[in-house]
Amino acid sequence: MCQCFLSDARFYRLLFRIDQSIAEEEQQAGCLCGGVLHSARYPRKPRGFRLALDESYDYRLSFCCARDGCRRRRTPPSVRFLGRKVYLSVIVVLSTALQHGLTEKRRQGLIEMLDIAPQTMVRWRRFWHELFPQSRCWQAERGRFMPPVEIAKLPGELLGRFIGETLSDRLSQLLVLICPVTTSSSGFLRAEIDPQKMRS
Repeated sequence: MCQCFLSDARFYRLLFRIDQSIAEEEQQAGCLCGGVLHSARYPRKPRGFRLALDESYDYRLSFCCARDGCRRRRTPPSVRFLGRKVYLSVIVVLSTALQHGLTEKRRQGLIEMLDIAPQTMVRWRRFWHELFPQSRCWQAERGRFMPPVEIAKLPGELLGRFIGETLSDRLSQLLVLICPVTTSSSGFLRAEIDPQKMRS
């Protein structure tokens, strides 16, 4: 993993634009009751390369129904935040993917650089190897990959299946694929978002 890549502010701006596109789609769909969705974003304090992040990472995009008697919150999927995890999704994906093939010295250096507790790494591996494979998201998407992706090698092998000139290209595609697991909302269609078309 390259620290220069993880500290590239342009990549994080791209992820925010993808989140904005997903959120606009969600807002246009409206509430299940038929009401209009108003912005009700909530604060986040993600860990990772804070110096590369602008103020857009201080909150997660979310909505609340404007209809009296409903007021239901609707939080769109996100490529920036992996559910309630405090680290950015890109950190969770890359640090776990790079566990395979790392020497003990490099693994320790990665943990120290990102200030990740060893227990946190264990939880992330459990997420990828036990929880994610059971998700509706993966059950729906796994058939796209032939030969089948080995669960024991997630997310690294999955990252390697995407086509792109750079790591950021492949990573943004992976984050779009898994973003349905970041929310209970079910209205998001992965195929409608193409990270390649969102680059400036």
